[in-house]
Amino acid sequence: MNRSIRFFAAAGAFALAMGLPFPHESDLLRGQAAPQSSQFKVDPFWPKPLPNDWVTGNVGGTCVDKNDHVFIVSRTADATNLTPAEKEVGRPAPPVIEFDPDGNVVNSWGDPKIVPSGIHDCYFDPEGNIWIGGNADAIAQKYSRDGKLLLQIGAKGKFDTEDGSQKAAALNASHTLLNRPASFAVDPANGDVYIADGYGNRRVVVFDREGKYVRQFGRQATKEQAEANAGGVFLGIVHCVVLSNDGLLYVCDRDGKRIQVFDKAGNFKKNIFIKRRRADLPGNGSPWWIHLSRDPAQKTMYVADGVNEVIWTLDRASGQSQAGFGTLGHMAGEFTFLHTITMNSRGDLFVGETVGGRRVQKFKAVGN
Repeated sequence: MNRSIRFFAAAGAFALAMGLPFPHESDLLRGQAAPQSSQFKVDPFWPKPLPNDWVTGNVGGTCVDKNDHVFIVSRTADATNLTPAEKEVGRPAPPVIEFDPDGNVVNSWGDPKIVPSGIHDCYFDPEGNIWIGGNADAIAQKYSRDGKLLLQIGAKGKFDTEDGSQKAAALNASHTLLNRPASFAVDPANGDVYIADGYGNRRVVVFDREGKYVRQFGRQATKEQAEANAGGVFLGIVHCVVLSNDGLLYVCDRDGKRIQVFDKAGNFKKNIFIKRRRADLPGNGSPWWIHLSRDPAQKTMYVADGVNEVIWTLDRASGQSQAGFGTLGHMAGEFTFLHTITMNSRGDLFVGETVGGRRVQKFKAVGN
């Protein structure tokens, strides 16, 4: 009995036992992701145990440098991110931790008083510097890979709102202030940095290499615009921005449950939608993070779906889903609050989890 027959026989037996109608093949396979992948296999021994009784907080970002060293940023600088028991028994890990390819800690840094609150994303620009933001703060920071602060955009704790406080109405307009930035992309042609200023504001804002305002696009979507999937408006959090080699911007409209594609000037090009993990779940999946494959044409797009706890593989040109894997859980290879993904030169995936997960996992590339 081949795998497909065994699968549908088991599904049918389950349906009969539960008094459910027998599932049709098309219903089972439409939009369904496998718990495990034929392309990636979890490495349960990566990373190695952390030193000094360190405890990580919510892992807000993952990134890889040119040496295949993996960096994570976790929210241990936030007073409430670890429990009292964790603080008694363990020690808050440094906000930024660097691992070598084998998973050994080789460096760590970050002043809790200086790094952004709600630390979010780490992104290596073409010059090898690392960008960090914060979904509970109002700053974007550029560091050298060993932790020297090189540039800051915005003012810590001063938001682009009516009165400068985090809870006030967002203005979505400042040329100097941000409002809970989430993600970064730097244009190798001129050093412009594209910031998904998206937990408080609803925009992608562009600054030059010196930190001077250049332009912006995006605004809050109305209910009608969201239902029509109108371009250039965001229903909720603008969670990620990725710049492709051919000059397209891929932006995660997390609450709008779509990827919006723009050119670098902010002209809307198209929407990309992702599936649900199970065929019986309505609507679309929610793109939380995007990583483009490392081939020059970047033919493949990897999308972290934080609602369904799935990593989808899409054909970038067509936007069509090709495969997907993942399931909700706390065991090795499962996801809890799947948040960010990155990839090394060998095609291995590194996945950061936030609320409830608070870890990084490695999925080794094992072939097609």
